[in-house]
Amino acid sequence: MAKLTLLFAALLIALGLIGYLGSGSQYPTALIPAWFGVVLGIFGFLAMSPSEGRRKLFMHINVTIGLVGFVGGLVEAIRGYGKPAPGGVDASHFLISAETSKAVLAALMLIYVLLCVRSFINARRKPANSL
Repeated sequence: MAKLTLLFAALLIALGLIGYLGSGSQYPTALIPAWFGVVLGIFGFLAMSPSEGRRKLFMHINVTIGLVGFVGGLVEAIRGYGKPAPGGVDASHFLISAETSKAVLAALMLIYVLLCVRSFINARRKPANSL
């Protein structure tokens, strides 16, 4: 699961950079997905520990971060749709809109959380001596 976390971290960093550079580097809030990716990446590396207790701890931290990212991205995407661009900015020339970036953040985090929950359930079902 830690390697999958690093994959999602890379996707979120790419999303943040595309959102930031795609908006003409005007809005630093477009980097929010990248910051989620950096934090997931850090805890993903820490979850690669040989210690089962540390691995569990850091993966639970990661799934909590994923849940916060999902809820925050979803709420902000819903709030943003239907609003005009700030200050009369013409967003039609942007590579990716802020609402799209937030929706993709929410979707990636939802997929990540669901995969983590499935992994946690599967780990609970396995007998301890089969590891």
